[in-house]
Amino acid sequence: MSKLVEMNRRGFLKSVGMAALAGGAGGGSLLASPGAAAAEMQRRGTIDFDEIYDRVGSNCYKWDAQIAKFGDEYFDIGMGIADMDFRVAPAITDALKQRVAHENWGYMHNQDGLKEAAAAWSAERHGVEVDPSSLQIAAGVHPGLIAALHAISPPGSKVLLMTPTYNGFYGDLTWTRTLANESPLYKDRNGVYHVDWDDLEARMTPDTHAMLLCNPQNPTGNCWSKEDLLRIGELCLKHEIVVLADEIHCDFVMKGQTYTPFASLGEQDIVDNSLTFKAISKTFSLAGMKNAYWFSTNPVLTERVKKWHRADINTLGVVANEAAYREGAPWFDQLLGYIDGNHEFAETFIAERIPKMKYKKAQGTYLAWVDLSDVMSALGAQDMAAREGAESAEHWFERWLVMNTGVQLNPGIDYGPNGAGHMRMNLGTPRPLIEEALKRMERTFASV
Repeated sequence: MSKLVEMNRRGFLKSVGMAALAGGAGGGSLLASPGAAAAEMQRRGTIDFDEIYDRVGSNCYKWDAQIAKFGDEYFDIGMGIADMDFRVAPAITDALKQRVAHENWGYMHNQDGLKEAAAAWSAERHGVEVDPSSLQIAAGVHPGLIAALHAISPPGSKVLLMTPTYNGFYGDLTWTRTLANESPLYKDRNGVYHVDWDDLEARMTPDTHAMLLCNPQNPTGNCWSKEDLLRIGELCLKHEIVVLADEIHCDFVMKGQTYTPFASLGEQDIVDNSLTFKAISKTFSLAGMKNAYWFSTNPVLTERVKKWHRADINTLGVVANEAAYREGAPWFDQLLGYIDGNHEFAETFIAERIPKMKYKKAQGTYLAWVDLSDVMSALGAQDMAAREGAESAEHWFERWLVMNTGVQLNPGIDYGPNGAGHMRMNLGTPRPLIEEALKRMERTFASV
């Protein structure tokens, strides 16, 4: 299939002023080090998030893995995997340089400093006071969730999900040999998702022992209200279901919206029937540093989960995350405004110029949940998927989109059955890249 784009990735990136990089998928190395001027600008407190920062050749899943999958001649712009394409906050780089200079990597003594910094972030930014000693450091949110499921949900039992939801949860269920009990959210005429309360309670069966709650919701971007969370908590308490609240996206809340931590609900019985799982790996794009934490106000529940939990962490991950918690707020405050602007830009562009595509600005996260059902229908994606042996219409469309625009998005069906006809688009990237990606889709969809 011929490609309906006017320039390849490197040509576009060079045109907006980025240094060229060598190497292709899976192992190339950077030819140019980060620009000293841009790095110094960050240290002075002025951050240019429009800077195109090329990650190709850094063994990056968002970019290099897609080149390996689709081919360098087709793939140009990665807008799927949920990490960001910006320079890290300078405080993190400075802390890592200082620690690396020590040149010894023996056993770590403790993580008390990290726990104190995480607790301070929680109190200052979200109003939740957490005893640092109650925090359990983990290598990521997934290891904590898997430990909790092992402790709470016997193999073969069900775990309640509100879909579409984070696709990584399905992997956690596989690891724990538990089954998905999916309650579909419904979308109103304005594109906002809501809980189907009757369906949700009907699924709270005796063989369902845990509920995986994504707050804010990935991929829909919902920031659940206090009223919604209290009602969920009341129903789970009534039916003896423990709430596992994944709040990894909690720092990304758009203008006019509110994030309500589950641990802040005030009804002690409800809060005691929950565990909260957090990290700043999304906030500061530190996914590769493998660091997170979990906690509960219920010491009995905490001890049950601790029996299944092993915190395999590394020194540099602790250093990077503690630096982010302690000194990263000014960087992130600028980023948050930029991400909000990205959402507004995408919503306006799509509404005004891509009639076959629909997007309602997310309340939280840096992810856009876009409705492309009209395009897929016009292409006969369902029939094409069956004919070509694709996993689903959405997976077939993912490849079609790369082949015809160079842009990669994540298939919506991966986030649950009612993700059909949708794709997830990552807006945690420089706005010039978002604009280029949308222009390519505008041109291509016009002929569909």
